[in-house]
Amino acid sequence: MDIVVIGGTGHIGSHLVPQLAAAGHGVTVLSRGHRRPYASGLVWPGDVTNVVVDRDEQEAAGTFGTLVADRQADVVVDLTCFTLDSARQLTTALAAAPTPPHLLHCGSIWAHGASRVVPTTEESPRRPHTAYGKAKVAIEEHLLALSRAGDLPCTVVHPGHISGPGWVPVGPSGNVDVGVFAALAAGETVALPDQGLATLQHVHAADVAGVFAAAIERPEAAVSESFHAVADGALTLLGYAEAVARWWGREALVELQPLPVWSEHVAPEHVATTVDHLTHSPHCSMDKAADLLGFRPLHTGLETVREAVAALADEGQLPPLTDAVASRG
Repeated sequence: MDIVVIGGTGHIGSHLVPQLAAAGHGVTVLSRGHRRPYASGLVWPGDVTNVVVDRDEQEAAGTFGTLVADRQADVVVDLTCFTLDSARQLTTALAAAPTPPHLLHCGSIWAHGASRVVPTTEESPRRPHTAYGKAKVAIEEHLLALSRAGDLPCTVVHPGHISGPGWVPVGPSGNVDVGVFAALAAGETVALPDQGLATLQHVHAADVAGVFAAAIERPEAAVSESFHAVADGALTLLGYAEAVARWWGREALVELQPLPVWSEHVAPEHVATTVDHLTHSPHCSMDKAADLLGFRPLHTGLETVREAVAALADEGQLPPLTDAVASRG
């Protein structure tokens, strides 16, 4: 198949593009061209076509959808759509093609809002409470309505906290402050908000790519459906901190503080990120992807974070880890 990946040099695309190319598909990557693939160990086959496109500029000119449709691909993977208007420009052009391609969109588990029943399934009601989550719900509704009407075959994949080597993972305090990892490595006391029982649900970027790849290979099961892309199980902040400390042979020293007290000693941008994660406290199911697509994540949440932390240690941002193997969880 001929496959276009929009935003193919980001977190997900860095793993998805070589996987699709290795499977024998012809792959074209549309990106701004400002980044190389994240994970340095990934090797992109030489026959991957890279096209430099500024999506914002093309959308402002009203030409982005047509530009993608003119590739006449069998599959389009959209990893950089964040507004309903953006989605509509693309779907209008693709639906008008003589043979509309299978469009796969990258959503977010933030579409659910806070979990009511855990694990949360894809069929759970959408109750988003952030602008980002609300936009993802609007896009999902638009795509699935088109798909179920027979106008354009669509699939939505909702990732959790995408992580892995190449960037700072969401840490035990619910934000991306590397200092929390450093404090746990040094055996220092770390403050956590509330009771430390809010949950995070990481996912390795390779596993998100795996869900997309499985949906591409099984369109009969994937079209008109939404799928989660998360690690099996969720981590509490407290359990997460305890596991991280063990990577340096430490016992976690944790002080639990009410959120208003904890917030007094944390940078505002980190507070906002933590509050976002605490209010969502996600725990989503992967059963649907297993049942319909035959895909289960290959990494646990702790394995995913540990790879990212080990990469930060290799870069000198954190001390070298002292345990021999990754903790499962």
